[in-house]
Amino acid sequence: MAERENRGRGRNREEQTPEFADRLVAINRVSKTTKGGKNFGFAALVVVGDQKGRVGFGKGKAKEVPEAIRKATEAAKRNMIRVPLRDGRTLHHDMEGRHGAGKVVMRTAPQGTGIIAGGPMRAVFEMLGVQDVVSKSTGSANPYNMIRATMNGLQKEQSPRSVAQRRGKKVADILPKRDEAPAADAAPAEAAS
Repeated sequence: MAERENRGRGRNREEQTPEFADRLVAINRVSKTTKGGKNFGFAALVVVGDQKGRVGFGKGKAKEVPEAIRKATEAAKRNMIRVPLRDGRTLHHDMEGRHGAGKVVMRTAPQGTGIIAGGPMRAVFEMLGVQDVVSKSTGSANPYNMIRATMNGLQKEQSPRSVAQRRGKKVADILPKRDEAPAADAAPAEAAS
């Protein structure tokens, strides 16, 4: 009887795991030259995310394309990171990411901007669930380096809540006061007239 209950629990656990979306970023045909000729295979680069703040990437190699994609997807699910998002749609602050010759700049954007990013970076933002971001790749155009640089930048992101907790302050003490900024701008305008 206990064995049946355990089987049921395992099934529920599988159903509760979040469903991940995946995006194939690049696929290359690779060859290895041997005494008997060339052995061809395929290398795949895949980005996986739950579109709610978790994202990961993986690469896989195999003799057939579907197997390479499957391996890359499994690797991506194992290497996922969580990224805090502001209002579930954009980044909390601007940041830069680097990996080798790959350099990327990512900036927050107002609502309605959309994802302004090229190829591999766009795949990462879509799988992450970001809706508004402006980004630019200023280094290598190699998709592997671009994705690694993007992930490097995303790992640096911190939410105001985590910063406040680390400093032992309140979130309101850390964020800039919004109502004071317009008042300061209005005073010089009145003096000028």
